[in-house]
Amino acid sequence: MNIENTKAQMRKGVLEYCILSILKDEDKYASEILDALKDAKMLVVEGTIYPLLTRLKNAGLLNYRWEESTSGPPRKYYGLTETGQLFLNELNGTWDELRNAVNLVTNSK
Repeated sequence: MNIENTKAQMRKGVLEYCILSILKDEDKYASEILDALKDAKMLVVEGTIYPLLTRLKNAGLLNYRWEESTSGPPRKYYGLTETGQLFLNELNGTWDELRNAVNLVTNSK
């Protein structure tokens, strides 16, 4: 079994949750989202994030707006919809439950 593949699958499993969490307080453009994920050591590439952002938008969890940039072409800023905020709230509870369950299992003697 390949440990790197398993680690990558674990990261992919929480990627949507992480993106929604990054957008909970303010709209961000894709590069900012990618930087936040990289800063958190999520090891995500651009080819992964754009299809995921589109899928979250198509699911009604995100919206976007174009904003002019002083340093290049206009930027697409993503933000949570009301449905996205409700979805994130549900995921927060689920994450707490899952983290507690995993901690109980992995820290048992």
